[in-house]
Amino acid sequence: MAPLAPSTAASSPELRRKRTAAAPPPRSPPEPRRFCSISDVMRRARPVDAPPPLARARHVMALCEACGAGDRDEELLLCDICDRGRHTFCLRPILPAVPLGSWLCPDCAPTSIIRFPLKQSKIVDFFRIEKGAEGGAVRPAKCGLSQDAKRRKRRSLVMHKKKRRLLPFVPTEDRVRRLEQMASAATALTSSKMEFSNELTYVPSMAPMSANQAKLEEGGMQVLTKEDKETIELCRSMLKRGECPPLLVVFDSHEGFTVQADAYIKDLTFLTEYTGDVDYLKNRENDGCDSIMTLLSPADPSQKLVICPDKRGNIARFINGINNHTPDGKKKQNVKCVRYDIDGECHVLLVACRDIARGEKLYYDYNGHEYAYPTHHFV
Repeated sequence: MAPLAPSTAASSPELRRKRTAAAPPPRSPPEPRRFCSISDVMRRARPVDAPPPLARARHVMALCEACGAGDRDEELLLCDICDRGRHTFCLRPILPAVPLGSWLCPDCAPTSIIRFPLKQSKIVDFFRIEKGAEGGAVRPAKCGLSQDAKRRKRRSLVMHKKKRRLLPFVPTEDRVRRLEQMASAATALTSSKMEFSNELTYVPSMAPMSANQAKLEEGGMQVLTKEDKETIELCRSMLKRGECPPLLVVFDSHEGFTVQADAYIKDLTFLTEYTGDVDYLKNRENDGCDSIMTLLSPADPSQKLVICPDKRGNIARFINGINNHTPDGKKKQNVKCVRYDIDGECHVLLVACRDIARGEKLYYDYNGHEYAYPTHHFV
């Protein structure tokens, strides 16, 4: 016997909805509309001859707070807090490019200068000075050179020109003053959120050490002589003992952190090596760091190496550049930047190019051989 089909009335969805649907709630009376009085409208209204609101006018014409001009808007930065403008070249220190992300003007940016404590134990740990060597007496640098001079062969002054050699820096004899010099450098590094490093560093995500080959330099690179290499090794050993060059890092309201001589420095004195993370230039084309240094310029542009002292570096990070487009700017230069082939690797050395008096600020030419850095507006 076949099963009975369900009844049409029981399976109708319309009938089911009629049986299960709840009754609609009663409508509540609408709330009475509230109107403002004419006195409130007139009180809130803006006069016809009133200037436009600032929120609408500030985007029409933004002016630089430093020079008062509104041109070159592609280099005009607007503060994310006060909306006031500053040209990248009107800032001190100058920004080489428009930074990525948010930007705060000097008035709104929090002051982040952290004075490093003048304690020997903390300075020894920060600069990784050899334990037990920081209290030793300063060894005169000329002693090692005098022994080399005795072994030097005599040459005819008529036939040969006397070769100019690099001189090692002479540390300050006063230990307390040396601590003040190192504390000033530590203050600049910590305020810039940098770690101290007196060597080139190679990070796995950047260029490897094998990429730094001086033989790849287009046109060749000058090889550091044996005598000059001994001078560099002597200075490195002094740094490990806590005997630093007589340099002081000071903060200038116009130039930011800058380096000045804390004693008389002779011409051709080796001051420091330019250190930092080694990376390919192609990875740093949009970088906001203002101190990128060329390390290797091979024929293949994709293999060009630069030094980036944004996370690691030393006192070389704070030596300022000159305006090499004006005669007065060129007169300030007292340091030269030279790239050398040292044991097959490229290194950048900063050397005094003339006698430097105590208290004189150190300047070198950022565009020593490329003329690509925008120094038109340098102080």
